[in-house]
Amino acid sequence: MTEIADAFRNGKAFIAFVTCGDPDLETTKRVILSLQDNGADLIELGIPFSDPTAEGPVIQAANTRALSGGVTTDSIFEMLEGMRGEVRVPLVFMTYANVVFSYGTERFVARCRDVGVRGLILPDVPYEEREDFAPACEKEGLSLISMVAPTSADRISKISRQAKGFIYLVSSLGVTGTRSEITTDIGAITRIIRENSDTPVAVGFGISNPDQARKMAVNADGVIVGSAIVRILEKHGREAAGPVGEFTRSMKDAVRDL
Repeated sequence: MTEIADAFRNGKAFIAFVTCGDPDLETTKRVILSLQDNGADLIELGIPFSDPTAEGPVIQAANTRALSGGVTTDSIFEMLEGMRGEVRVPLVFMTYANVVFSYGTERFVARCRDVGVRGLILPDVPYEEREDFAPACEKEGLSLISMVAPTSADRISKISRQAKGFIYLVSSLGVTGTRSEITTDIGAITRIIRENSDTPVAVGFGISNPDQARKMAVNADGVIVGSAIVRILEKHGREAAGPVGEFTRSMKDAVRDL
């Protein structure tokens, strides 16, 4: 089984996000394989939720499209079960606390283990409430991935010391979405993290082109791109796998030799 650490073994990691079921799960399967074949080192899979508070309009719309198409948490697990022999890169879920609670936390993380998902990101769960999920994740060998934001301040050290898998460094205040410029001092935050943890740091929120990816990767161990990929899915629908692959290749090339 591919572990999260494997994503960071060969230089800077390119981490891609897609919303499962947008526009349908057959397309999601093709996109996952295209991401993998074109250089994605780790893939975040969004489980759709009706109130995705951390997401900007692009990913909110993807959630709506997926839910309108009838995707469920169970159908996502079934999709991944059918891909067990095909996926060679680590997979993590990104979703919301209510999705996990309503499914049953222990049942959810056990199914993650069974289908090869190695981590869980819950952007609406603050560090102080992670114990609602951490014991179940630890029992099943899942990394409950911590998020650090520019506003985390004196909590950065504490969060970093407890981090598993990788640390998701939020580049900008606000919700997900592409940005023309990212002004956060990523270097200053990563220095604090590295004083307290050996866990890899990946920067996300707002990265949408190779130039931004390269700049962000200088001070981190990887970059995370979501909205820019979801835009391609919105534009191309069921024919998105090819264009997603081309975009992925350009982003991986931008960070490959740093």
